[in-house]
Amino acid sequence: MQLTEEQFAALRQKAEEDYKQIGTVLCPFLHDDVHFNSEGFEHLLFKAFGVTRSREEQYMRLKLVPLAVRVLKQSHTMQEYSEERRFERVRSNGVWQKALKLVKYYGFVAIINNALIKVIVKEVEGRNKHFYSIIPRWREDIIKGNKKRVLHRGNPEED
Repeated sequence: MQLTEEQFAALRQKAEEDYKQIGTVLCPFLHDDVHFNSEGFEHLLFKAFGVTRSREEQYMRLKLVPLAVRVLKQSHTMQEYSEERRFERVRSNGVWQKALKLVKYYGFVAIINNALIKVIVKEVEGRNKHFYSIIPRWREDIIKGNKKRVLHRGNPEED
């Protein structure tokens, strides 16, 4: 599917407006609200600070956001969990700086409309849990010369 720059810009703007309307979603497994904040939206567009995802990948993830809401609202089981201490941007005394924080990642997997998707929720020590990423199942990698479908690359910070 080929999108013009104008079509893609319009889709992205509409997706951002819809995303902002979500606010929070109560996740039954976490017994807590998951916030849909700007960090989650930025991660749909960028792999890391300054590293943009391809337009096709951005399009796919933006289109899947409504499914992320469904997955979180209906999840009574967590499929993945990891935690690590890492440097995170935090605002302290009005200044952005990096601080070493405990970061937890919760992974929820579901099949919706014949699509297997994974939703990542991120929790940084001292902050609310927030939507971080949605990963489609149908991405393919070439591993040892063979095409193989993979759910993610194993790094929740980048996926």
